[in-house]
Amino acid sequence: MKDQDTQFVLLQDDHISNDSGNRPFQDVLATRISRRKAMAGGLAAAATTFLGGAGVVLAHGRGKGAAKKPAKGLPLIGFTPVANADGNGPLPAISPDYQFQVLIPWGDSLDPTATPFSYPPTADEQARRIGIGHDGMWYFPLDQRRHGLGGAFPAQRHGERSELGLLCINHEFGTTSHVLGKPLPESLDDVRTMQHAHGASVVAIARIDGTWRTVRSRFSRRIHGNTPVSFSGPAADSALLQTPIANPPQRTLNNCANGYTPWGTYLSCEENFNGYFGTTGPWTPSAEQQRYGLTTNGFGYAWHLFDERFDLSNPDYRNEENRFGWVVEIDPTNENDTPVKRTALGRFKHEGVAIVVGRGGRVVGYMGDDERFDYIYKFVSDGNWNSLRARGMSPLDHGKLYVARFDDDGSGQWLELSIDNPALAARFADQAELLIHARIAGDILGATPMDRPEWTTVAPNGDVYCALTNNSQRTVADAANPLAPNPDGHIIRWHDADDHVGTTFTWDIFLIAQDTHGTEDSYADPDGLWADPDGRLFIQTDGGQKDALNNQMLVADTETGELRRLFTGVTGDEITGIAITPDRRTMFINTQHPGNGNPSLTNWPVPNAVPDGVTVPRDCTFVITRKDGGIIGS
Repeated sequence: MKDQDTQFVLLQDDHISNDSGNRPFQDVLATRISRRKAMAGGLAAAATTFLGGAGVVLAHGRGKGAAKKPAKGLPLIGFTPVANADGNGPLPAISPDYQFQVLIPWGDSLDPTATPFSYPPTADEQARRIGIGHDGMWYFPLDQRRHGLGGAFPAQRHGERSELGLLCINHEFGTTSHVLGKPLPESLDDVRTMQHAHGASVVAIARIDGTWRTVRSRFSRRIHGNTPVSFSGPAADSALLQTPIANPPQRTLNNCANGYTPWGTYLSCEENFNGYFGTTGPWTPSAEQQRYGLTTNGFGYAWHLFDERFDLSNPDYRNEENRFGWVVEIDPTNENDTPVKRTALGRFKHEGVAIVVGRGGRVVGYMGDDERFDYIYKFVSDGNWNSLRARGMSPLDHGKLYVARFDDDGSGQWLELSIDNPALAARFADQAELLIHARIAGDILGATPMDRPEWTTVAPNGDVYCALTNNSQRTVADAANPLAPNPDGHIIRWHDADDHVGTTFTWDIFLIAQDTHGTEDSYADPDGLWADPDGRLFIQTDGGQKDALNNQMLVADTETGELRRLFTGVTGDEITGIAITPDRRTMFINTQHPGNGNPSLTNWPVPNAVPDGVTVPRDCTFVITRKDGGIIGS
């Protein structure tokens, strides 16, 4: 994420909470970068299984329902790209070989028979409707007969189930002016409306007569800023997650990117939680609060003026801020499920988590901490995920958390964040405290500060990719490395030893966004990433694009280096979120904060090229298909 609306300080690119003094990445990168030519050369490759969860087969050796690679001699990317000249208009643009439709805009009801959206929403209405700030998401296919869904649904092809499913989608943020139509909340009810616009949605969708639409389902529900949650894992019972008033844990906020597990659950990741807290009285921040960017007024939401849980100066709610910054597991096919915050994965500004299954069936998750000069993390479960679950144990509760150090020679080390390390035992009382303050543990071990690590994804050959969006305050440069400052970002890739579970890796630079400017594949500020089973990398952007372009989604061939633009958004938006049906013939992506919420810039998704200054723009999902019914990206 996410450069906040101009109503707020652009914390993600103007604030630094890491003053550890660890060796900056530019020092290392100066000796290793190979610019765009690195795209043509692979890292050490090893076959690995990339599991998509919930019946999605994304395996190196393929499986039932997986698409075949293009015939020998045919290009991996064959679509006609969106030209620079066509990617800067008031409406979305898509390759002429593709088409899109709009789905689930902010404010639509989970029940397709309900009344239309009315602006501005009340708190009760927003709690039952699609949230704002569409971001990370995933598609979980459903079997109509198994789940007893009524309606005229199409037959599901065996092994694919690509016509009916649950779309789990994050709702990251919305400004007060966008959601409420006024600059600041004026009551607790206003704050509740804002809180209910955050979180996540589980919504049933189906393709009927060639068009995707919402359908009624007992599984459709909202998880928002007042939903009860629970904690699990090593820090679950820590006193640092309890408040003096003993209020029960509630809510998930600033849900950015996501992950999905091989056992069919959704992982929603909490990012810039610090922006919702403020103070009404005297307050001296602790070192831990400073390290997580907590301030007297946050991002200007002013929730603390009406909801005392967000008042850092209120002693009754001490530690409330420690309840945010976690990976939240949601079971989409259990309507009675209580979302669980998995503390073994550490607390920081989680952008997302890319899950793979490594050697011995162990679950491995790669995560970025989205702030300038913060770190990349990895979690490895203690054992085979099937075996752990058979014994009633979550694979996400039992494992080791690591932080990355990138070395000059193209090698790297995963440094374990363990209380058994004397350097960490000298700072933290126990493993629970360490995980709650994982950033500080990374500081102590000398992890490599990075340029806003965002989405991670794992390719079928085992290469891991991470988008480093930008860093305008980088200060060291040399002739071979024009990345200081780094306003446009780059993408790094690495390959772990021992089938993802080792503690060493090799790394290289995959792409520098600045190198594309002035070309027909121009882009900047890489954010969303997804690697498909055939070697394509989908790249989404969030930030000021060069060459007069709107934010966009491109497709790269990771073997040849070819890069083509598939889609561009509308004025002032971000393109984010990637989900795919099992047959890979339908893709879902999002526009977030179109026009930055300003109806004078756009009224999207109302297809009106002339903004009327009144009709509020609404975040929404795009359903993308090839006109010939082919694989997305081909």
